[in-house]
Amino acid sequence: MDVVPTPDPGSPRVRFGAEMRRLREAAELSQAAVASRLGCTQTQISRLEKATRTPSRSDAERLDRLFEAAGNVSFTRLYQSLVAQSRSPAWFHDWAEEIEPTALVLRSWDPLLIPGLLQTESYARYLFGQAPQITSDEVEERVQARLRRQKILQQESPPLFLALIDAGVLRRKVSGAEVMHEQLGHLLEATRRPTVSVQIVAPECLTGLMGAFTIAELPDGQPDVIHAESSAEGQMTADLDSVTAIWKRYEAIRLWAYPEHISLKMIEDVRQEWT
Repeated sequence: MDVVPTPDPGSPRVRFGAEMRRLREAAELSQAAVASRLGCTQTQISRLEKATRTPSRSDAERLDRLFEAAGNVSFTRLYQSLVAQSRSPAWFHDWAEEIEPTALVLRSWDPLLIPGLLQTESYARYLFGQAPQITSDEVEERVQARLRRQKILQQESPPLFLALIDAGVLRRKVSGAEVMHEQLGHLLEATRRPTVSVQIVAPECLTGLMGAFTIAELPDGQPDVIHAESSAEGQMTADLDSVTAIWKRYEAIRLWAYPEHISLKMIEDVRQEWT
């Protein structure tokens, strides 16, 4: 895993962590107690306070409710200052920088697109380029961030990545035939790694139409964490009820998945159509 750079001591993220720790200690709360109230892990709270994790809007709002503006501190305003300094969505750093690199197993469901961890550069660049009013610099920044994120599959102890993909994704045209041909070839190549599995889900499966999600199984007995996507931003939580609901949906979707050897044949057949 890459070494996390030392945070800028004057950054909003550092102030966010410092205020969080100050108010927590003043309230005589442990990191575990705050984690329970925020629906996350103690490790996440520790990293927030050390400014090695970027807070999400949800973190800020829950902290404001927890500490009730003690000392005239507004975590929501601190979060807004942090976001203003970065063109990348703040939630992305939580998941990609903290959860994915340390996970033992990642289980994903994608009803619309190839999963980000398995996208080619051309596929990702075209997708990011479709965002309204996005600049070329912002596109490049997001593409490079995605490519860096994919390195977790090549690290010394990569997570086991189990991807479920809706059958319609294989024929959803992103850019052109050349990009799709390359993308499906890349998908097949990725499955040669013993830690990557891809299964195609029958189009008749309606359970997964509520949206994409990923379940991260973490080490050392930490609770599972989920990342569920929406049109606005991703939502990450370790809340037991939310995790349980996603697990049930995942198992229901998996019942519609073709065996891997059949799935790979399907990918190859559609790949030949993109010529």
